[in-house]
Amino acid sequence: MIPQFNDQSITVAIVGCGGFIGCHLLDAILTRTKWRVFGVDLDFYRIQHRLNDERCEFMVADLADKSVVERIAKYPIVVNLAAICVPSRYMAEAPEVIRSNYDHPAALADACAKSGSWLIHFSTSEIYGRTPADSGLLVEDESELTFGPVTASRWSYATAKLLTERYIAGLKNLKWTVVRPFNFVGPYMDFMPGVDGSGIPRVLANFSSALVRGEPLKLVNGGVAKRSFTSVFDAADFMFALFETGDVAFSQAFNIGNPDNELTIAELANKMRKIFAEIKSVNVETIPEPEVVSGVEYYGEGYEDSMRRLPSVEKAERLLGFKAKTPIDVVLRESLTWFVNHYGSEIN
Repeated sequence: MIPQFNDQSITVAIVGCGGFIGCHLLDAILTRTKWRVFGVDLDFYRIQHRLNDERCEFMVADLADKSVVERIAKYPIVVNLAAICVPSRYMAEAPEVIRSNYDHPAALADACAKSGSWLIHFSTSEIYGRTPADSGLLVEDESELTFGPVTASRWSYATAKLLTERYIAGLKNLKWTVVRPFNFVGPYMDFMPGVDGSGIPRVLANFSSALVRGEPLKLVNGGVAKRSFTSVFDAADFMFALFETGDVAFSQAFNIGNPDNELTIAELANKMRKIFAEIKSVNVETIPEPEVVSGVEYYGEGYEDSMRRLPSVEKAERLLGFKAKTPIDVVLRESLTWFVNHYGSEIN
């Protein structure tokens, strides 16, 4: 069954619709289709412009509430984006991170299996574990998964997400698709510590915060780890490729990333310094040089890292006809321009 975009009877439930990915998916669905949206989250500040849309119904709630889970599962398509995914919390709040990323989505999967809903579950590229610097392409159904010791609580998030994937795949009668994002970036990503959030956000928001504040970008363990960055707008396009394909995507896990956008974290820092200088019309030499810090010093005890995370995207291209296209310089400029415009007044 392939849902038609002009079918006004379809309602898609988006759990986490007020978050970074959720707000972009919400806008895309309301712009490109005639569907209705049932949105669930704890905070809606990113989607203020949609709160009075007649095609939307919003609920302030989370998946810890059984009645909310049952309500969500009444809709034919359920997209679960909800998660605790702040790196600093993996070490400090491992039990809560595990509950958020396993207990609650497992309950939603049970409800969707019972109701017959198609569950599109957002997992993480971190399920590939402690990948070494010489690791090649990570392939959805082939790559071996290796994690750090149980004392390295940094892996609480990844192991909970992986267990959820295995639980979902084991449920009889569940129509499911798993999405593994590889460093989605763009406008509305994360938060600025001390302004609208606490703790340490993901690397792009972390570097953006430092640039806006005139502080050195912190290179954890020298910034030698490599990542591939993907535009959140490409991610929205992927979701439509998924919707258009229907049951071909059932019982499949997909990497969503852009291997052409791979660079080290140190290279990312230098690119962002140059782009920030261009946005502000200043000489890049006036921007503080990056500063090397240890992972334990920065994140706390229990920190470990993956040294490279490069996605194979062949499966999404073969089954869905999708391939991310936005180059790294465009991705970073979009993200950083929004961040400067949004938070600049908070600092100046």
